[in-house]
Amino acid sequence: MKFASLSVFFPAYNDAPSLPGLLAKTFAALEVHVADYEVIVVNDGSYDNTAQVLEELRTKYAPFLRVVTHEQNRGYGGALRSGFASAKKDFVFYTDGDGQYDPAELPRLLELMTPETGLVNGFKLERHDPAHRIWIGSTYNFCARLLFGIGIRDIDCDFRLIRRRLLEKVQLTSTSGTICVELVRKLELTRCRVAEVGVHHYPRLHGKSQFFRLRSLATTLVELVRLWLRVVVLRRGRY
Repeated sequence: MKFASLSVFFPAYNDAPSLPGLLAKTFAALEVHVADYEVIVVNDGSYDNTAQVLEELRTKYAPFLRVVTHEQNRGYGGALRSGFASAKKDFVFYTDGDGQYDPAELPRLLELMTPETGLVNGFKLERHDPAHRIWIGSTYNFCARLLFGIGIRDIDCDFRLIRRRLLEKVQLTSTSGTICVELVRKLELTRCRVAEVGVHHYPRLHGKSQFFRLRSLATTLVELVRLWLRVVVLRRGRY
């Protein structure tokens, strides 16, 4: 039995080399496992040839592929917010456009989406990144879970399936990577059922991570503190 209705989207920033393979795997999985679907790529102000690659892919996969273009980079949070706003189906799945997660593992999440479940979140079985990134990621994950009282084990795993009507209840404001903390925290506050499943994480083959730069880390830290003050200390913006 096929999954009923699903929007899939990818935030992309200078991910031209990884997008053709990523979308090929995605459409292969969707054709087998989902009855009604759409795929969206948010081109977040890329300055490589992402736009040209996406135009070719849009023609190839029409009418199922849509492209949302930001003329200027809005940050990871801005890209996710555009993706969520553009999704039209009953459920929304997203992962990153850099190819470090395999869309072929999407069916593992679909199997866990019951009528009571609002979020199915992946967790990395093993992280394939340089040692310093693994350490920073683990520290960030630990601190964010502690500060915000988040239950899922891997906030940093952007391999998520979400019921869209819950997304319509939450108001997301983050523009950096802190949007993952804000998203999960606010979804958990709706008291929806949350399921988790292990997924594989692969080495990045193209480009460089935008998160693990000094400026990006500083921005994320500042936004994390502001978010904590707003939703935990002042208890504003619960949804």
